[in-house]
Amino acid sequence: MTARPKKILLLLLALLMLLGTTFMQRRLNHDRETLGLTRVTPLQNAPPLLAFTTVALGGFRGLIANFLWIRATELQDEDKFFEMAQLSDWITKLEPHFSAVWVFQAWNMSYNISVKFKDYPDRWRWVQRGIELLRDEGLKYNPNDVQLYRELAWHFQHKLGANLDDANVYYKNEWLKEMSEVFGKGEPQLDLLLHPQTPEEFQRLEILTNRFKMDPAFMVRVNETYGPLEWRLPEAHAIYWAALGLEKARQHPTKVKKEDLIQLRRVIYQSMQLSFQRGRLLADPFTKTFDTLPNLDIVQKVSDAYEQAMIDEPNMRSNIETAHRNLLINAAYFLYENDRIPEALKWYRYLGQKYPDKPLITGQPDSLPGKITLEEFALNRITEDVSETSRDRVRAAILGQTITSYRELILGNKQRYEGLRHLARILRATYMKKIGGSQGRIDAIGLPSDQEMEKEALQAVLDPEKALWPYEMRAALRAALNLPPEPPPADHPETPPAATTNAPAASQK
Repeated sequence: MTARPKKILLLLLALLMLLGTTFMQRRLNHDRETLGLTRVTPLQNAPPLLAFTTVALGGFRGLIANFLWIRATELQDEDKFFEMAQLSDWITKLEPHFSAVWVFQAWNMSYNISVKFKDYPDRWRWVQRGIELLRDEGLKYNPNDVQLYRELAWHFQHKLGANLDDANVYYKNEWLKEMSEVFGKGEPQLDLLLHPQTPEEFQRLEILTNRFKMDPAFMVRVNETYGPLEWRLPEAHAIYWAALGLEKARQHPTKVKKEDLIQLRRVIYQSMQLSFQRGRLLADPFTKTFDTLPNLDIVQKVSDAYEQAMIDEPNMRSNIETAHRNLLINAAYFLYENDRIPEALKWYRYLGQKYPDKPLITGQPDSLPGKITLEEFALNRITEDVSETSRDRVRAAILGQTITSYRELILGNKQRYEGLRHLARILRATYMKKIGGSQGRIDAIGLPSDQEMEKEALQAVLDPEKALWPYEMRAALRAALNLPPEPPPADHPETPPAATTNAPAASQK
């Protein structure tokens, strides 16, 4: 072969190999991006000098990141949070696998920048951005980094769940709205997300997995282990991300710090405690609002979590025991208040077994679980702020308990209705026993009978002139108690749907 055809053949072969390399490089770039291996994410909206230096120095990106980190720290000290947020954004693009930057930037957005705004919607946008930064971007590049899971769980537990920020109620309501896109307006049904059948269910699954980056199968596992949980509340999501962090730690134990594991476990049992205290949503169709009630179905699991924490953290045993004792005290009272007496008695006895030498009533060293009855304990709980010899304060407490019981009835909580009525009657009986004395003393400072007190509370809420309750609530209560209906007011558009409420019929015996 002459030199000329040989050169042409070699040139064609080189072109063919170059073309093959181009296709292979595209495939490699795609795989690197999919697996989160790329460390050369281009900067967006960076000054020309920074963009040029980044490209020119290549492997020296770390040095640039260190310089920017020093500058961001200076801006932090000067309270220039917005400028610092921009620098931190560049640092995450320069070093996407540097977890500390993701944690720092998310914290800065949620805790520092957000409080610079007076309007709650503006605050929520920054808090939301902090969560999205960790969940959508940080975990994309660091899917096995336990520190990011810990920080994300903490955002849900502390920033959304706690009440330290005066906008916390607004945050909870906004999160409830977002979760309604996944679960609808009713109680969450995870089975429908795990096995969707209708186009609407498939759309909700897509929102859950793509927008909120959550796995319904793992949600079911979390629910079985720590629940049942109310997935429209922040505490459930704190438990989810902490549990997922522990799962990643088990899969990659060599990359985990001991303090991160401790923090993840703490998030779980602390969030379970909060879920027990206020982990059930109750919709009020009359006021168009939601109330939170204790989740009494997870007492055993919360108690188990605390007892396991005592084993995992022996240095913190004293603090954990205090929290566990408070849990048992609340469990006994809440169950008693909801007329679940056998369960209340079970946990009250367990409280005596675990902490037999700790008094239940402040200032009364003999008020030990083994020396006072469950009934006496519950009564003291509702009279902590009420002088038992002050007729007006006791009377107000009884009327308040009774009115609350009527509200629980029309919202469908028959057991809580009965429990509150029972506590009100105990409170009256205890007061009457304490004042004792002559008939004249009883006539002077005594209280009316239970029936008369309940009648007084009933008249207060049913009186249309006082308007303590709106017409819809009054009509629902009349239906629940089998009372004659009240004629609707002239300006009312239609007869209220009292027959469609979930309130069971109740007697006034």
